[in-house]
Amino acid sequence: MKRVPRNGRICVAPCTGFLQIGAMMFERLADKGFDIAIRNHAGAILSVDFPLISGELEDALLDVEIPAEELIGSGGGEAPSTQRLRRRLYDAGWPKHNFDFKLIVDGKETVSNSHEIDHVRWSETGNIALEIEWNNKDPFFDRDLENFQRLHAQSAISVGVLITRGASLQDSMLGIVQRCIEKHGFIDETEMVDAFGMKDRTKRQRDAVQKLLDRQIPFSEAFSKQFVSDKFGQATTHWSKLKDRIDRGVGNPCPLLLVGLPVSAILE
Repeated sequence: MKRVPRNGRICVAPCTGFLQIGAMMFERLADKGFDIAIRNHAGAILSVDFPLISGELEDALLDVEIPAEELIGSGGGEAPSTQRLRRRLYDAGWPKHNFDFKLIVDGKETVSNSHEIDHVRWSETGNIALEIEWNNKDPFFDRDLENFQRLHAQSAISVGVLITRGASLQDSMLGIVQRCIEKHGFIDETEMVDAFGMKDRTKRQRDAVQKLLDRQIPFSEAFSKQFVSDKFGQATTHWSKLKDRIDRGVGNPCPLLLVGLPVSAILE
């Protein structure tokens, strides 16, 4: 059984075994096209124990706006859009935190672990850990989910939250970049490096674009194909890669809220 709002994706159990949802939450996000996945009774926990905190998180996500030019500029995981969301969460009381664990047996330390989490929301009813994986290598999903699992097992957190690029944004990335280049009238990579604050293009990247140009493919299309494949390719953090981990049970049994940023967050 699956409920799909007019623009978003929100799944109701069993939904091919991927998701569970305890209550219809985050409907404003779903209406705007966000991917929302709730697993291991996180919906019930958030709605009963953290309704106000869930609301402040939803408000922060609804404020996310990313100019198309920022997709082309440098920044990686600390792109301006990510930094704005981080500041918004910091201001709302979601600071970075380092969880330190030590196991002592008969006075002797046998295990010592440290887990740095991007954002933690403390409350009297429990704690919520949140990680943002805007554009990283996809194995970082395994790290985050396994950290959530360990922290939950130690009763350090009640819910883990992961935010990444949603399916609609990933699917639309090529068109967004191409339209942005056409809007600005660029016909040369050098112009774009200066205008968008990009890293200098490598010889491999320039050669890949030139091969496409030699086939009479317009510059905007040639550059976009190489750039999107290189920067936002299938081996990076996005919704389908996160779903792969959840389908395998990574992070279980920690209650999880998974959020995919939609194409509607992009300003063209």
